Amino acid sequence: MKDPIVEEIRRIRDEHAKKFNYDLRAICEDFKQHQRHCGHPLVRLKSKPVVKAPHHPDAS
Repeated sequence: MKDPIVEEIRRIRDEHAKKFNYDLRAICEDFKQHQRHCGHPLVRLKSKPVVKAPHHPDAS
């Protein structure tokens, strides 16, 4: 069963990507430009420290 909302989102996403010839860098730059000009305050969060997972000797 296809969800019409999901199908619409996929269609819109594809139309947007097609405008930029599916170039991920261009798509991201377009989103960044939209964020800068949308009029809403943007929150920049600090990076979280990288935590190494413990090593399990029995894990392959």
